[in-house]
Amino acid sequence: MTNPRRTSPHPTPSRRNLLRGGAALAVGAGLVTASAVPALARPRSASKAAAYPELEWIPASPSNYTVSNRPSEYPINYVVIHVTQGKYDGTISWFQNPSAQVSAHYVVRSEDGHIAHMVDEKDVGWHAGNWDYNTRSVGIEHEGFIDDPAWFTDAMYEQSALLTKAICDNHGIPKTREHVIAHHEVPGADHTDPGPHWDWDRYMQLVNA
Repeated sequence: MTNPRRTSPHPTPSRRNLLRGGAALAVGAGLVTASAVPALARPRSASKAAAYPELEWIPASPSNYTVSNRPSEYPINYVVIHVTQGKYDGTISWFQNPSAQVSAHYVVRSEDGHIAHMVDEKDVGWHAGNWDYNTRSVGIEHEGFIDDPAWFTDAMYEQSALLTKAICDNHGIPKTREHVIAHHEVPGADHTDPGPHWDWDRYMQLVNA
């Protein structure tokens, strides 16, 4: 997800000086909790014909993404898979912090696969650490830690795969590993997520089911 990566299972937030090209995520800020924001109707990019899973609209701060009109302004060619290195609520809090300068389009909870939709797909999330890839991708964060596969539950894999399938169908993205990529595969990235315990074979089978 972001930069720099922590190896501790309980990371604490630190001050980030982050720009759109290289946004980093520090979780656990606790500034605004998900429970403080009511669920709203799905944004328009998630209400098209593609079969999206159930989503909860919890908007990120407008300071943390670029308003756009994708795919008219930029084509959408990739889905980027991240792991938060932190907890679901802390991740949402950080994306809602106007000073964070970071966001992803979706955050998937570990225990039940619940999905927070935080940035409309038409807008550019600041998640990839590479501006060109930011403009051409949808970012999905997954609650957990890269060194602990217990966070990657069946529910998380299944709901995330449904989401990725819908995004690909919605934007005509091939459902291949060349287009559904890890954060560490973004050119210039210095991250390791989603890490060695992410089961890519299983995930892509679900995406293509």
